[in-house]
Amino acid sequence: MTTLADRIDALLPQTQCEQCGYHGCRPYAEAIANGEAKINQCPPGGSDGIAKLADLLGRAPLPLNPANGVEKPRTLARIIEADCIGCTKCIQVCPVDAIVGANKLMHTVIADDCTGCERCVPACPVDCIVLEPMSPAQANDSTHADMARVHFQRREARLEAQRAQRDAELSARKAQVHTTSQSVLDALARAKAKKQEPKQ
Repeated sequence: MTTLADRIDALLPQTQCEQCGYHGCRPYAEAIANGEAKINQCPPGGSDGIAKLADLLGRAPLPLNPANGVEKPRTLARIIEADCIGCTKCIQVCPVDAIVGANKLMHTVIADDCTGCERCVPACPVDCIVLEPMSPAQANDSTHADMARVHFQRREARLEAQRAQRDAELSARKAQVHTTSQSVLDALARAKAKKQEPKQ
């Protein structure tokens, strides 16, 4: 069954840029559906997106909230490969895994997967990422938005699995340290007790 949050999410651009104040388009959609957020917090969606949300919800359109950003043409990130130092900071912040590369090796952006969220730009310590116009076809393609949603969900699931694994490993190490510490304490207690035994 399609929920109101599903219908709202389907109208959002799926840039996952967080300019709305939420961690991705889906949390923003849920906040709108729950009455916790206004419909004018998505700069990439712009006035057209606000109008679609207003129509869906039976509300009057609002101007874009300037606190969330300004409406402007959608862009794609491009890495100036000759300047890239392979630090992986851009890979770590890309919400849809649109950047590929390895530590200390050149990175590149998969243009078809890039949502133009711009989160990689401030993350780059050598300013080797530039923004170029996104074609209207890509910007208005619902299939591109759908794939961005899938990529974001897949990345979130992977990161959550990694967090769970780290937590499990940390718990196991803590348990091992506790067991070792207890064994040492038990040995010390036995040694102390033996010293206090009356001599025969």
